[in-house]
Amino acid sequence: MKSALTALAKFLSTYRDLGLLVFRLVLGGMFMWHGWPKIVGGPAGWEKLGQAMGTFGITFAPTFWGFMASFSEFGGGLMVALGLFYRIGALLLFFTMFTAFNTQMVGGKGLSKASQSLEDGFSFLAAAFIGPGKYSLDYLFQLEETEKRGPR
Repeated sequence: MKSALTALAKFLSTYRDLGLLVFRLVLGGMFMWHGWPKIVGGPAGWEKLGQAMGTFGITFAPTFWGFMASFSEFGGGLMVALGLFYRIGALLLFFTMFTAFNTQMVGGKGLSKASQSLEDGFSFLAAAFIGPGKYSLDYLFQLEETEKRGPR
């Protein structure tokens, strides 16, 4: 059993950067898709969205906070998908999902509703530590390096 698991790990590890590319394109693309209507929603939509910061006692400038959440979803999704300023995009998405999770929990929606925000948020937090991989613009422009991995 151990040799089969070792062989599987070795095989999949050879495609690590391809896996990161798929992760980036799918999650980044979906956040762009969710964020686009919020970006084009304009100040009235941003103000409504920004009121979520009240969960943390921040009640000033809801339009600004709503725009930042919209930008984080669309712009952060774009950064993740392209792998350009990837870690910044991943952290923007983490903080946005952290806010969404807390707002949903305080709003009484429960873990069934809030779990997606929690899962997405921690996926982006982990992604910020892992990096975009070599099939990214960060790698192309030498903003990131991929780790040389040898046998363990």
